[in-house]
Amino acid sequence: MRWAAALGVAGLLATSACTANVKPQGADNGGASGTAELLVGGDNGSPTFVRNFNPFSPNKRNLTTYMYEPLEVVNSLDGTATPFLATGLSQPDARTVVFHIRQGVQWSDGQPFTPADVAYTFDLVKRTPALDALGVWQHIDSLSVSGADVVFRLKSDDVPAALVLAQQLIVPQHVWKDVQDPASWTNDNPVVTGPYTLADFTPNQYVLAKNPTYWQAGKVAADRIVAPAANSSLDIVSKGYDWAYTFLSDIDNTWVKADRQHNSYWFPPGGTVALYPNLTKAPFDNLDFRRGLSLALDRDKIADRAEQGYVKAAGQTGLLLPNFASWTNPAIPAQGKVAQDTQQALASFAKAGYHQQDGKLVDAGGKQLTLTITTPNGWTDWLQGVQVVQQQLSALGIQVVLNQPQAAAYQQAMQNGDFDLVMGSFGGSGSLFQDYNNLLNSDFKKPVGTSTSANYERYGDPAADTLLAEFKATTDPAKQKEIVNRLQQVVYDQLPAISLFYGGLWGLSSTKKFTGWPSEANPYASLMTWGSTPLLVVTRLQRAH
Repeated sequence: MRWAAALGVAGLLATSACTANVKPQGADNGGASGTAELLVGGDNGSPTFVRNFNPFSPNKRNLTTYMYEPLEVVNSLDGTATPFLATGLSQPDARTVVFHIRQGVQWSDGQPFTPADVAYTFDLVKRTPALDALGVWQHIDSLSVSGADVVFRLKSDDVPAALVLAQQLIVPQHVWKDVQDPASWTNDNPVVTGPYTLADFTPNQYVLAKNPTYWQAGKVAADRIVAPAANSSLDIVSKGYDWAYTFLSDIDNTWVKADRQHNSYWFPPGGTVALYPNLTKAPFDNLDFRRGLSLALDRDKIADRAEQGYVKAAGQTGLLLPNFASWTNPAIPAQGKVAQDTQQALASFAKAGYHQQDGKLVDAGGKQLTLTITTPNGWTDWLQGVQVVQQQLSALGIQVVLNQPQAAAYQQAMQNGDFDLVMGSFGGSGSLFQDYNNLLNSDFKKPVGTSTSANYERYGDPAADTLLAEFKATTDPAKQKEIVNRLQQVVYDQLPAISLFYGGLWGLSSTKKFTGWPSEANPYASLMTWGSTPLLVVTRLQRAH
């Protein structure tokens, strides 16, 4: 799986026989009209587009979020929030969040945007739970409008909730109040506050045009954005794309070689890919056994094989590095990176009841240890990483069986706890609380056979739960740092997940027409082409000279 893209390598590297007839206007920063056009590989048809710009719909067109805005956009790399429809927020106590709503903003049909639109949107989500993809009403007790502010009272001390509420896309009350079924409505002609509006739509591509009344229109350099329905690797390399999110094998000899002067890539870590041990059954419930597994692995080799050297081996602290390097626990050596040590691995396995005999790792009765690792079919990079894991464990005498169900069956098995070891990923939300909460909180520890949405390994420890509850309730930065140090120690010592490598965010960009792209030197955002992250990008780009 390419991190968060839900696209497998095989599909990305195949040359599609069905390509859109892309006809960029002003491909060199404008023709006679001077139009500056951005060609984006940010949406994919199946094989063509269905017109759906409902911002609440899981089936919406990806570029819907280039038109609708949240209160704040959160950089998933480091959790930094940038005000959009709110000018900021305050938290007078751990149960209250006050958003200060931006004044002077217009909807694209000319109607004024007001705090009432914000209150209406949250009420709409409450009345139609299918719209609540963020789970905002898990946090909210009540809300009210006070002048230019919207005040949220929370159900409990819940400081991290502010970042969740901030990411809610806001819709116009005067349009949506008459919609009979907001969950199924396709919103063919969206009324928005954002930098772009819908200009043209066909099954093969759609076009966004710069919103002339946008509240920060002076920061928007591209006049039009073109999104084709087919974005094969060959298209992206050969047809002058400005921005795309995709994994290309041997990228220096494909994307970069196509235009060495302008084409570049940046693959920051977007999450941690790990092995989840099923902690409900032996031998995975034995900490010495988990230590043996961890020490048996050469993570550098696993990362290089899985992701062709583009990402690094992951540390065992639960932190996404280098994104949150400032939070690293100094008491944990090497930022939590665990070096392969086969002798120590065998010593740990011995403590768990396994020893080597005739080249096999066996239990007290002489039976060879056999493990099954589940990884989804078609996610080639993960499979390549697991195959290295298989080789390294086999070298110690462990028989490793690979189980490769289709994606839906894989997801069900992981959620239901039907596995020995399963490949999964965690982190990358931009919120340290959310990342550790999803990994460790025993509220998610469901019986095997009952689906859970997080903590797939079914870890449970009252001490960890207490730390998470304290983290949730404090606004004190020093206290937060202390808690994160202790949570890192939990993940490092207890091995609820065995971290392998960081999953990359596979962003490609060209400076031929536009500059100011996110990069390692300027990580104000990733190069993701979906969600609200593109709002940070399109308001930072500048026309190339």
